[in-house]
Amino acid sequence: MKFRLRTPIPWYQIMRITFIQILISTMLTGMAYSNTLNAQGILDKKVSISLNNTTLVDVLTHLQKNDNVKFIYSSTAINGTQKVSVNMENEPLKNVLDEVLKSKGISYEVLQDRIVLGKAGTTANETTPAAVAAKVNTATDVAATPITGKVVDKTGEPIIGASILEKGTTNGVSTDLNGNFKLNVSGPNAVLVIAYIGYNNQEVTVGNQTNITITLVENIKNLNEVVVVGYGTQKKATVTGAISSVKAADIQDQQVTRIDDALRGRVSGVSVVQSSGQPGAAPQIRIRGVTSRINSDPLYVVDGVVVDDISLLNPNDVESTEVLKDASAAIYGSRSSNGVILITTKKGKKGDAVISYNGYVGFQGPVSKIKLANASQYATLRNEAQVNDGKAPIFTNPGSLGTGTNWQNEIFSNNALIQNHNLNISGATDKATYYTSFGYLDQKGIVMPDISDYKKFNFTTNTTYKVKKWFTIGENFTYSYNRNKSVGNTNSVFGGPLSSALNLDPLTPVTVSNIGAQPNASVYTDQANYIVRNAQGLPYGISNYVSQEITNPFAYAQTRVGNYTYATNLLGNAFAEIEPIEGLKIRTQIGAKQSYYGQDGFTPLYYLNSSTSNLSNTSQYQENDRNLSWNWDNTATYTRSFGKHNLSALIGTSAQKITSSGLGGTFIGEPVNSFADASTGFALPAANRIATGIIAQPHTLASYFGRVTYDYDQKYLFTGIIRRDGSSRFGSNNAYGTFPSAEAGYVISREDWFPKNTFADFIKLRGSYGIVGNEMAVGDFAYAATIGSGRNYVFGNDNLIVGYSPNAPANPSLKWEETRTANIGFDATLLNNLSVTFDVYRKLTKGMLQQIQLPTYAGFNGQPFANVGDMENKGVELSLGYTGKVGDFNYNVGGNISYNHNEVTSLGNQINYFTVGTVQSSTYEIGRTAVGQPVGAFYGFQELGVFHSQAEIDAYTHNGVKIQPNAKPGDFKWADIDGDGKITASDRKFLGNPLPTFTYGVNFNASYKNFDIKIFGQGVWGNKIYQAYRRLDIASANYPIAAVNAWTPDNAGSNYPRLTDADPNNNFKNPSNFYLQNGAYFRIKTLQLGYNLPQSWLKSADVKKVRVFLSSNNLVTITGYKGYDPEISGGIDMGIYPQARTFMAGLDITL
Repeated sequence: MKFRLRTPIPWYQIMRITFIQILISTMLTGMAYSNTLNAQGILDKKVSISLNNTTLVDVLTHLQKNDNVKFIYSSTAINGTQKVSVNMENEPLKNVLDEVLKSKGISYEVLQDRIVLGKAGTTANETTPAAVAAKVNTATDVAATPITGKVVDKTGEPIIGASILEKGTTNGVSTDLNGNFKLNVSGPNAVLVIAYIGYNNQEVTVGNQTNITITLVENIKNLNEVVVVGYGTQKKATVTGAISSVKAADIQDQQVTRIDDALRGRVSGVSVVQSSGQPGAAPQIRIRGVTSRINSDPLYVVDGVVVDDISLLNPNDVESTEVLKDASAAIYGSRSSNGVILITTKKGKKGDAVISYNGYVGFQGPVSKIKLANASQYATLRNEAQVNDGKAPIFTNPGSLGTGTNWQNEIFSNNALIQNHNLNISGATDKATYYTSFGYLDQKGIVMPDISDYKKFNFTTNTTYKVKKWFTIGENFTYSYNRNKSVGNTNSVFGGPLSSALNLDPLTPVTVSNIGAQPNASVYTDQANYIVRNAQGLPYGISNYVSQEITNPFAYAQTRVGNYTYATNLLGNAFAEIEPIEGLKIRTQIGAKQSYYGQDGFTPLYYLNSSTSNLSNTSQYQENDRNLSWNWDNTATYTRSFGKHNLSALIGTSAQKITSSGLGGTFIGEPVNSFADASTGFALPAANRIATGIIAQPHTLASYFGRVTYDYDQKYLFTGIIRRDGSSRFGSNNAYGTFPSAEAGYVISREDWFPKNTFADFIKLRGSYGIVGNEMAVGDFAYAATIGSGRNYVFGNDNLIVGYSPNAPANPSLKWEETRTANIGFDATLLNNLSVTFDVYRKLTKGMLQQIQLPTYAGFNGQPFANVGDMENKGVELSLGYTGKVGDFNYNVGGNISYNHNEVTSLGNQINYFTVGTVQSSTYEIGRTAVGQPVGAFYGFQELGVFHSQAEIDAYTHNGVKIQPNAKPGDFKWADIDGDGKITASDRKFLGNPLPTFTYGVNFNASYKNFDIKIFGQGVWGNKIYQAYRRLDIASANYPIAAVNAWTPDNAGSNYPRLTDADPNNNFKNPSNFYLQNGAYFRIKTLQLGYNLPQSWLKSADVKKVRVFLSSNNLVTITGYKGYDPEISGGIDMGIYPQARTFMAGLDITL
């Protein structure tokens, strides 16, 4: 082993330090004198810190990040790598600094709101080259090329005290109070090394640049980030649960109109599926799979207030969204089995007032359209069907009909406007914080924008005030108003623009200019007073071939013009917190959400076709509802550290109540025929004014809960949680339930024997187990024998007795669904810049709530609820993130992938399965929930291709007997699953899973000088989609383009079944794998290019940041699915409203 003496400090470096000390001392003396009183206030600030055998830099970083303490020092004067330990709880900052710094021979002094460090024996001013630009050349190398620059963070805020060093020399400076610096370097080949605590070092080649702006990236190795865990926060380094976060920066300037949509692809284990692309539509969210057959929605908590709907929130107001995925959710007890989503809104940050605006304007259009037959093809296919049924062709010359009307082109808009604008002002002092914002969203739908539109206005204000050192008060308040116009039916075969565009024949024109030329001219004349017309007075076309609910979309739209729904929401909370003794915080908080919502709709007189009309009376319906939910939480938290032991204990109570009511009215026969002219003020007979009342049973919840967190030296970690809930929804035998959990962690990298300075910087092992509940799977009075009417009976001659009887027997033992959740995982930081999170979990739901079947002789009209059935979810999650830099090119790349297996393990002794999904005129249900299968698995016949000839039909036998004796060439060959030699209902089987097995997301962010790029994509695979948009009961409905290749004697090799209206073999009416397609997709959700205006341009205008960007949403979707959109909640596509592709331009300004 070789030993080497440490190289002595060169004399010229000593001279350099001395020169810097003198220079700094001279320039900052006045500043120090003027800030004596402010300095004392900073040093009196109470802080808590527990770090052992760590570096001085880590301690300073902790104080800077968690307590907003800002330090300035020179790395040449202060050795930041020396090891220190500190364990102090709620102590003045002065005490902490004295213990940490003085033993290391370091002095400090407060200048303005920053603490300047220096060597003991001199003042801080004399030792730290951080607050002003100071250049010192070496004795042997005189720099000759002058450069200037600025160092900022990712938000554009200046970084004060960052060191700028010419690589390979001692030539360097530090940034001033505005983040600026000046330096003479040796020439264009000089490389600048920029460093600051808590950030990654950067190297920049000077080249021909004379003014350089450097953006430093935070070091992800920092694990002192605070995570919201429910009724409190916890350091990320000591978290033992499976908790994922989405921060405000992750969705900045992106088209996220709902905060729940921000979770899509960004959080492992969370499935976000859009229920509709209609503006304002809520997605379906599942955390680690479906945990209940009835309700698997997560619990939402906004700033401590439990809410049922988060559409009222402006995503721009959200600071962070945490997802509790495992036993950590037990702090919310009976409502946490489906996971908990904690939303924290933004608060003011210490400093001067900051005014920010961000917004974008864009245009939307469909990503794709379904390929359907045109007019000539449609006529040809209709002729084929007629001939196959032994009838004469309908159309004599299909080729002469041309392409006809493309209804999809007619209803879709390629330039539907979307605009979003946000303005906020925030700031804070030592005693108060404030944040106020205004938001406005206006989004037109891509399907018939006149009747598809969503507008939302938001106002938010959050404040806190420190009345005394031991007494703090605060409030959070949000006002939201939205107004929504809807196209009506979506993902339904029963009419509406989408279903009609997919099923209406292409022979029907949009409008008719020559009624006499129409095959059904008499309809236009007979119903002339009721036919819907356009602005020019031309009647909208009425199909001569397709009827029922399938109508001209434009005529349909005129019957809905003006109709809307609305919602006004007031969400807020107020709290008071005292600290009577050191370490004990007692807090009371009351929160509430008051909602007013309703609708206003008018039905005119109209004739759309023979089965869809209103020829008698106009009607107007108005409804106004209200809902009030409140919860009152009281908590006491005690935190203490002794030696290397750190303990925090929480106890609390919570009470919640939800009430709702409403009133609706129908007004028949108003003497007008449009929404614009309608009024409930018309004098109408009393019989034409029909009122309806709505009142819901109040739902109440009373709870007690506690949590203990302990760690030894941040190495051995433990969290224990228990909650006891009482609910008005359960029987007297089980009104209360207890929900415990335990979590443990081991930070192996903090062991003394763990290798230092290796590729593994941080490794934490963790595990959890708990029992959580679900009371949201059942409504009120499900445990009781409620009384219903209409059980009448005739006694004697014409003597009708009105009767009442119990709907179902009582079940006083009805209780919560319980989910037992276990999780094992680890968090790691590797190679300084690579973060890894891995989890394996199992969730077992016991006692699923569902109705059981009683024999008819029991005499009940309904079925009672009971706890029967079990369900299991198990899976794996992996998240990765990497941050790097190459010259001026900064980048970070991340991704996550999740696997989940869902399986029903029991449905009790009475029920074999539940049916799921129906399609008009399908012979059987589409799916089943059955033991051994995932929820809602597709169930039907298996087609083995078509019979290409009579010989194949004759050869398909069982014991010498034809299995399908009535089949004809071109019919499907059905699999004989039960082997009985005939095709019956018993030959159905499970065909596929509507739930994705894998979900994943990837992101890439990069910046080069003032330019930046953001790419975010997400996808799924492992699921099937049942495509069922064609009306089976309307034989003349339009055909998918694949039908052009249907089997005919001249096309005998085709596997697409022959066309027939009668369909005797049920080729189309049987639910089968013929309708199933692969639902896997990958979608580029966001592609954004941005440019930050140079600081030199903004300085004179006193503007901190101006960023302009161009962005696209849903730019590309890679999928094998041939429908509108592979993202379908429930997996059945009957004409889903597709998500839009958006191109937009935006602006982000900070003053």
